This record gives sequence, C-alpha cells and structure tokens, in this order.
Amino acid sequence: MSFFLSLSRFIDALNEKVGSAVSWALLLSVLICTGNALIRYSLHTSSNAWLEIQWYLFSAIFLLGTSYTLRRNEHVRIDVVVGHFSKRTQVKIDIAGFLVFLLPMSLIILYYAVPYAWLSIQNQEVSSNAGGLIVWPAKLLIPVGFFLLTLQGISELIKRIGFLQGKVEASAFDKHATTPEEEIEAIKAANNLN
Repeated sequence: MSFFLSLSRFIDALNEKVGSAVSWALLLSVLICTGNALIRYSLHTSSNAWLEIQWYLFSAIFLLGTSYTLRRNEHVRIDVVVGHFSKRTQVKIDIAGFLVFLLPMSLIILYYAVPYAWLSIQNQEVSSNAGGLIVWPAKLLIPVGFFLLTLQGISELIKRIGFLQGKVEASAFDKHATTPEEEIEAIKAANNLN
C-alpha cells in the first residue's frame, strides 16, 4: 500500500501544479476579453484570433482544472442524504462512484479523444474562420485533461481505500476549506505584494 500512497501523493502534487498554472489562464482570458472589447468598440476592429484564444483559454481552464477540483474535493455534490451517513459509508459511496462512473467515463472519453486530437495534429488543422488560429492545441486539451482527471480519480480511489484500511486520515481527501485565519493571511500577503 505504501507504493500506492506514494503514487497518490505524486498525482496530487502534479495536479496541484497544473491547477496553479491554469489559474493564470483565467487572468489572461479576462485581460484578452477586456482588451478585445475595448479595441472592438473604440477602434471598430477585431480579429477572430482574439475570440478563439479566449475559447482556447476557457477550454484549458475547464479541462485542466477538473482534476485540480477533484483533488480539492470541490466538485458539486448533493450531500443531503449522504451527509447523514458515517464517514466510512461516505467513503464507500465515493469508491463506488469512482469505479462505476468517473473512471469508466474518463477512460471512454480518452479512448475517443486521443485519435480525435491525433488526427488534428497530423493534419495541422486550422480554424475555418478568417484570421483564425490552429485548432489542434485546443483538441489536444481534451485527452490531456481527461488523462489528468483519470490519474486524479485513481489517486482519490487510493486515498479512500487507504482510509478504509486505517492508513490515511480523512483530511487527505476532505474538502479543503480555508479558515478565516488563512484568508486573512492571504489578504495580508496580497497587500504586501503591492
């Protein structure tokens, strides 16, 4: 089990790094959107490339951010019923969900997404819009995103099995809510940057 727990920690660290990097895509997307709107309305000109890069960045945020969100246990859940169960029962429900829904669907999407992206790369696919961008990087995000999601699903499965065996604390996969003290420290740190 120690090998699997080490693998889980590696996957968690990888997805934490990817999630942190992708968070910058959100800022870049907002800046591009704002700049594009200002130029369009003030100079009455625009480019399809600016619109497409916004779509690409949104795709990156969504597809690469899902594994980070799963890592932090922040996907939308309906805990009205499950919240009343014991922690062990909740973990067993999570394991069933990973095995029956998340991992099979991620693998099916990967199965179809890899050839889809590969064909786009081979053909050096370009947008059909005038002034558009190359398309294959956006299509490549699909298998990369679902590969990372599959890895994170495996990591979450390992942690929950470890919990049932008494080798992992529930804090390893519980929702990572920030405390008021942590938020205050983050605000202070942000103010020190200015």
